[in-house]
Amino acid sequence: MAKKKAECYFCKNKKEPDYKDYEELRNFLSEGGKIKKRTLTGVCAKHQRKLSVQIKRARQLALLPYLIR
Repeated sequence: MAKKKAECYFCKNKKEPDYKDYEELRNFLSEGGKIKKRTLTGVCAKHQRKLSVQIKRARQLALLPYLIR
């Protein structure tokens, strides 16, 4: 039996990742502050690329940490 593929969070909610919504972006960071892989989050390739850009932008504006100790 094939495992059902998880639907992309951003496609399902009809929204785009945005650096201003940093609390939502935190869900896509690991315990150490790294960006989680697509296979773990279920985000599609298009939104994963946009997500990584927005997380990096939020880090640069000090809304998200680069590293969590």
